[in-house]
Amino acid sequence: MVEKSGRPAYLQIVDELSKQIRAGSLAPGTALPSIAQLCQRFDVSASVVKAAISVLRTQGLVVGQQGKGVFVSETPAVPAEPQSSGEADEILEQLAQMRQGLKDLGDRLAALESAVFPGRK
Repeated sequence: MVEKSGRPAYLQIVDELSKQIRAGSLAPGTALPSIAQLCQRFDVSASVVKAAISVLRTQGLVVGQQGKGVFVSETPAVPAEPQSSGEADEILEQLAQMRQGLKDLGDRLAALESAVFPGRK
């Protein structure tokens, strides 16, 4: 059953099923329970379960086979390799430049608004 924690129900289901897949409780090639079974298990609607399965597909953890069901992927998605510190530094520098550019645009917009609408804050 999903908790009323503020976290969307479909993400709670994703968390639970991906935890089972990574732990090996749901082995590669194993069929997931049917949508109806998952609805009953988590006490949610079919659309919530379908949204969770869609996320799992996007993550590469499950694959669907038309007319047969949804199965745990034989080759789970490989996590992205960590970036080198040089790449990370370059990305951080680009972000800093973007932030400064946005600040400059905000300042220019404020100046323009005060010129067009004098006396208005």
